[in-house]
Amino acid sequence: MTNMSLLAVVAIAGLAPLPAAEYFTYFGTYTGPNSKGIYVSRFDTATGKLTAPELAAEVANPSWLTVHPNGRYLYAVSELGKEGVLTSFSVDPTTGKLTQKNRASTEGRVSCHIAISRDERSIFVANYGDGSVTSLQLRADGMIGDRVSFVKHSGSGPDTKRQGGPHAHAVVLSKDGKYLVVPDLGTDKYHVYRVGEGGQLTAAEPAFTQVKGGLGPRHFSFHPGGKFAYGLNEMGSSVTAFAYSGGQLKELGTVSTLSQGFDKENNSAEIEVDREGRFVYASNRGSDSIAVFAVDASKGTLSEVQRESTQGSIPRGFSLDPSGKFLLAGNQKSDKVVVFVRNEKTGRLTPTGETVAVPSPVCIQFLAAKKR
Repeated sequence: MTNMSLLAVVAIAGLAPLPAAEYFTYFGTYTGPNSKGIYVSRFDTATGKLTAPELAAEVANPSWLTVHPNGRYLYAVSELGKEGVLTSFSVDPTTGKLTQKNRASTEGRVSCHIAISRDERSIFVANYGDGSVTSLQLRADGMIGDRVSFVKHSGSGPDTKRQGGPHAHAVVLSKDGKYLVVPDLGTDKYHVYRVGEGGQLTAAEPAFTQVKGGLGPRHFSFHPGGKFAYGLNEMGSSVTAFAYSGGQLKELGTVSTLSQGFDKENNSAEIEVDREGRFVYASNRGSDSIAVFAVDASKGTLSEVQRESTQGSIPRGFSLDPSGKFLLAGNQKSDKVVVFVRNEKTGRLTPTGETVAVPSPVCIQFLAAKKR
């Protein structure tokens, strides 16, 4: 699609003029014959265009990436069957290329998600394989330091094949940075930890909120207002809305991410709330779609808006760009990232026609880039 036609799409979608800003766009991948690690493109929020991706750093299975708030460092967790590895990189501000600084063991298996503390002094990792959470020191120079905390979940769920034990799947900080929420797919629990000095973790009271058996919690996103939050249930292909206050989650209701009548295998993957807190987006692997929900501003509950094809297979990761105008969907099995323009009034998505080839994309993160 040409710039002219893309801008026409933006106009039709009812969007305000786009800010002229470029962002490095990092893609975490599953490595193999076609992928060597982390890739980087430039994304133009004025046009919605992505440059051809280039290899930013070689690293095994960087399935989740997190950019340091100061923009000088990037962290990647390697999803490995053996003991997990967390790697820190420095960012070249001109090219976006990455240089390894150091590596550290997560002391857990199949590490899959990362979060950085609000004071930037610690980093948290979810370990899917053994249902554990690790916190490590984060130094001012971007290096990963010693372990601070290690907590391990226990229990199981009704699905004996997938829930034979705990599977911590994400680490998400509350807006004030005082609590860490950890969805556990294996036990159908959303665990909550109090974040203490230096990243020390202790169980909140109550220590978790239990959801219906077999839902399989995966990811979690806070509403920008802080009073609500949304949990994505992988196995149940659904989103559970919560009221949130001081480390406590109160279930408000659960909505399906699938169209009525869809009866094939599906596993929901990613969830994100837009910056205005008006819409929630969730991806489906199976129906290969993004489900869009409107947020009730007073109640926090969700209502269906749209289910849009990602134009590819297995959208494990997606992300709203920093301008809030676009959504980028990574289709893992199709080796491509597809760009959608977002209507800020209705929340609906429209494909722009912009697509770039990325080998096995599973995570997308943005970082403001210097002008060339």
